[in-house]
Amino acid sequence: MSFVSAIPAASSPEAVAHFARRLSVETDCADVAAAMRAGEVDFVLLHVVGSPQAYARRHVPGALHLPHAEITAERMAAWPADTLFVVYCAGPHCNGADRAALKLAMLGRPVKLMIGGITGWDDEGQPFATGAEPGTLAA
Repeated sequence: MSFVSAIPAASSPEAVAHFARRLSVETDCADVAAAMRAGEVDFVLLHVVGSPQAYARRHVPGALHLPHAEITAERMAAWPADTLFVVYCAGPHCNGADRAALKLAMLGRPVKLMIGGITGWDDEGQPFATGAEPGTLAA
């Protein structure tokens, strides 16, 4: 028996619940890019780590720079209460997006984490924006 099969797979209902739960709190770079290219941006993308200079060097097109330390009820009042936020950070070695997602959830805001962050975006060959403005992802 291999390490893979030593612990039996979950039942189908358990697996459905597990994966639906994960997808309710996570999205990935490919899905974010596809939504942007299709003009179906029904979320606010937040770059939640780093200095303004780091954001200006490289960020996901369309992302607003809002470090997790600056996420407050007052700051988030700029958006309707039902706005879906998608947060990302530097990558799998960074927990800034988790911190931002936790803060947003504690404020009662819908939130998903873009798994992979900047590292994942780069790994998938997606283009970056530069400068102080969010920019856009071309169709």
